[in-house]
Amino acid sequence: MSRFPSMKREVVIAAAWGLLITLIVAGLIVVGSRGLTYFDAALVGYTFASLFAVFGITYRYAMWLQRPPTALYWRRGWQAFLAPRFALADLRHWLERLTGDVALNRFIWRRDRLRWLTHMLLLWGCAIAAGFTFPLVFGWLHFQVVPEAPEQYRTVVFGFPTFAFDVRSLVGFFLFHGLVWSAFLVIAGVMLAMRRRMRDEGAATLQRFGEDILPLILLFAISLTGLLLTASYTWMQGYGYDFLALAHAVTVIFTLLWLPFGKFFHIFQRPAQLGVSFYKDVGQREAPAECGRCGQPFTSRQHVEDLIQVERELGYHYETGRDDVGHYQYICPRCRRALLALSQGRLWQAPQAPTPRPAGPLPPAAVPSYVNPGLGEGPLGEEDARNFHP
Repeated sequence: MSRFPSMKREVVIAAAWGLLITLIVAGLIVVGSRGLTYFDAALVGYTFASLFAVFGITYRYAMWLQRPPTALYWRRGWQAFLAPRFALADLRHWLERLTGDVALNRFIWRRDRLRWLTHMLLLWGCAIAAGFTFPLVFGWLHFQVVPEAPEQYRTVVFGFPTFAFDVRSLVGFFLFHGLVWSAFLVIAGVMLAMRRRMRDEGAATLQRFGEDILPLILLFAISLTGLLLTASYTWMQGYGYDFLALAHAVTVIFTLLWLPFGKFFHIFQRPAQLGVSFYKDVGQREAPAECGRCGQPFTSRQHVEDLIQVERELGYHYETGRDDVGHYQYICPRCRRALLALSQGRLWQAPQAPTPRPAGPLPPAAVPSYVNPGLGEGPLGEEDARNFHP
């Protein structure tokens, strides 16, 4: 029983997780900067915005994981991944999917090459920027001049000195301009994404400003103001630097505050999709579920039983009352379309006198034919294709 009667139990749990993770990150900031010795006080605004983003992301993620469908997929995914019988195979599949689906966005490549390029530019531009920005802001990373060699810098990570490099070397050039390269990648990705939003009629029809346009504007503003800062202190003797620094800070902080509530939250949801893939692997190895009408296997029995359980938790009950079928989820998608057509036909023939429900087994499996055999015209994947059995 919650100590806060006006708050739901899941809200209290999510808030507790958010507070815990935020305190852990704050503690890591203190420890990693050696008691704030290497913490830049000028970046305190970025830090508090980052901590707010950590709390918001954790809170929303915890709320998401407590939904019955997500909770079941999360639990089953870990059970499948940690199954001792398939430990080596699961580890190999995890590496393959982490590389192919997360790092390389292989699933987008199969849809459209230009969309894949757009996502890759945005993905790696943001990843490189985050890899530099957050360690520098939190004081986890800084550079020190090597006393005996003033032309060299030593990289200090969490207070521990690591490798040294020459400021004129290729390593120094990339390290000191890492945010510049990431800004170029992001701007190119934003331009391609905006091109699709303006020229693709399907995308333009479904897009919403807060979910599709605002994220691109924020990424562009952050990248552009960051590049202008570099141009200011490199070629213009600091002209307009104060204004540009303030504009850059405003865009970054606003993005961090908005991060848990907007489209960028899918960045943190996407890795959970790996657990769903392991869940599907288990379903393929286990006994299949056979359609109660046509007798064809169409998915895994575990998936059907889990779906029935989730529906009951949500208050939905689709029991058919027939011993030969049991639950409506044991009807394959193809037969559902056939039953819908047959029911509509009966109502059309006798609209004033509803046809009584016949006793005994279901009618013969009169099923529609699959009319989209062309590549890209039918199911999106192999799992959907199996549902269109002959």
